Amino acid sequence: MNNLHRKMGTFSLMMVGLGSIIGSGWLFGAWRAAQIAGPAAIASWIIGMVVILFIALSYSELGSMFPEAGGMVKYTQYSHGSFLGFIAAWANWIAIVSVIPVEAVASVQYMSSWPWEWAKWTGSLVENGILTGKGLAIATGLLIIYFLLNYWTVGLFSKANSLITVFKIVIPGLTIGALLFAGFHGGNFSSAGGVAPNGWASVLTAVATSGIVFAFNGFQSPINMAGEAKNPGRSIPIAVVGSILIATVIYVLLQIAFIGAVNPSEIVKGWSHLNFNSPFADLAIALNINWLVIVLYADAFVSPSGTGITYTATTSRMIYGMEKNKYLPNILGRVHPLYGVPRQAMFFNLFVSFIFLFLFRGWGILAEIISVATLISYLTGPITAMTLRKTGTDLYRPLRIKGLNVIAPLGFIFASLTLYWARWPLTGQVLFIILIGLPIYFYYQAKSKWKGFGQNFRAGVWMIVYLLCMMTISWIGSEKFGGLNIIKYGWDMGLIAIVALFFYAWALKSGYKTEYLKEAIDVNNEMKAAEAQTASAKEQIIEKQIK
Repeated sequence: MNNLHRKMGTFSLMMVGLGSIIGSGWLFGAWRAAQIAGPAAIASWIIGMVVILFIALSYSELGSMFPEAGGMVKYTQYSHGSFLGFIAAWANWIAIVSVIPVEAVASVQYMSSWPWEWAKWTGSLVENGILTGKGLAIATGLLIIYFLLNYWTVGLFSKANSLITVFKIVIPGLTIGALLFAGFHGGNFSSAGGVAPNGWASVLTAVATSGIVFAFNGFQSPINMAGEAKNPGRSIPIAVVGSILIATVIYVLLQIAFIGAVNPSEIVKGWSHLNFNSPFADLAIALNINWLVIVLYADAFVSPSGTGITYTATTSRMIYGMEKNKYLPNILGRVHPLYGVPRQAMFFNLFVSFIFLFLFRGWGILAEIISVATLISYLTGPITAMTLRKTGTDLYRPLRIKGLNVIAPLGFIFASLTLYWARWPLTGQVLFIILIGLPIYFYYQAKSKWKGFGQNFRAGVWMIVYLLCMMTISWIGSEKFGGLNIIKYGWDMGLIAIVALFFYAWALKSGYKTEYLKEAIDVNNEMKAAEAQTASAKEQIIEKQIK
């Protein structure tokens, strides 16, 4: 049984999701999206929300069925065995663990543009968007703070995160109001090339690369914390969908406020020439909103740090889950008997965060890595959810998504399209992300004397072929997405949709009732029995009250 403490309610889980989504993405996302797509960046956020929502619905059903710590690194193993399970888990973990250092980098980058006389020294923290030695030292300190806030207890994390998230909602609201009131230029939405100055293809590219996928990736956090949820069947879908919808409203309003607040003289050369170190703070300075400048510089620590704290917690649960799947050493699966947190896993993630921080010192570089890895991990959610409808008919489902047979394939197609929109050669980095993890998988397969390897490999080989096909199409695809333009714009996306449906069908046929699923069904039945006992106890109380 799960040794983690079940103390988190629906509100706390939603705050975890919202706190993860509203991190450094809100500080940089609107600027980056406008730089790529101009005023049409508003549409990019809507498209991004639709893509993520379709994928998140599949994961919500899975999360309610398997309320386990680090759940998203386990689900695919239940439907397709250990080979595909490892690929999905590895990509998902890379996507999440790299968020921790990117949030620290975001705080330092905002700090580097402090305008006060006494803070001139902060200007040397960043050079050309890359952290210097001083900047790295401060970012390292922030990573250690994130670690310590999660080290002792889930309860402390939950309370601290809820308070931080409330603050993170208020500050963007104040920013939106102040910019709309103090300096809104309606003409910005039609000048400098019109609504979509770089073409509508740029609107799609912005979804994948500007930080939109990166921001919405936070929907995973409530699912990965499901092992600590009091009532996962009810709490997880509300927390996931609720956090996505609330965040979408905030991000769209921020995008509108940003576009309207830019000085028209700044966009004469085109939106792509906009260059800010601290986007919203720079706008506030230009508009002489001094109180907002101070608030934004303070929030540049609170928002990213809140997300960093959240991801420090969720990634430790993911490592805990990967160890339980026999992908990593046993020591990483130990849970502290008193505090109920996997401390060894936390230390491991802290070490990996340091590696990412020192290798990739810029926000933009890390955001791209996160986006690519995220898109790979998204692909397996719809596949797993639908496969388990076939192979896990005896599973107890606290939540059964209506229309999943339509939602799942659309989610797979949308994820495939978004991966393509990320542009070549960024899409080519997908193979590298997978290859660096496979030796670990093969090592543990060798230790188990390759037991069941053939069946597991056959069930997951479709993913390898799929990724090679996607990279090939990206390479020869439309020049609007960085390709050789052999496949013209429009036809390329039609081809992606057809290819995605083919691999979706192949993936469903590859699924089988794995040994891991049989073990999970036992835990699932225990959850059903526990909920039945709780319901019975509630009925007895009501009967006594009536009498």
